[in-house]
Amino acid sequence: MKNSSLYKGSLATIILKLLNEHDKMYGYQITQRAEEITQGELIITEGALYPCLHKLKAQGFVEAETLMIGKRKRKYYKLTEKGTRETVKKLAELEDYIVIMRALVNPKFRPE
Repeated sequence: MKNSSLYKGSLATIILKLLNEHDKMYGYQITQRAEEITQGELIITEGALYPCLHKLKAQGFVEAETLMIGKRKRKYYKLTEKGTRETVKKLAELEDYIVIMRALVNPKFRPE
């Protein structure tokens, strides 16, 4: 994304949404899926991803499970029930925000 500071406030919502669409994901999968969906416009760095995942875990929204894949340990994240409820809430807030921003950017836009 040309201005990554625009998405920083939405990173938790992005992660929750991606985890909501999959049973479980590991960090690299999350970054790659975000990049794939946005056709390379959104690059989530490890420096942004893991602190956010740790915060979501501390809040009880995600849980982590370490599995051995071959000879490698891989930490998978998945939503908790609380995290599923939070995802619904955060997505609704984001949709409202998008409508407001659209109206500010284009005053002729009328939300329905």
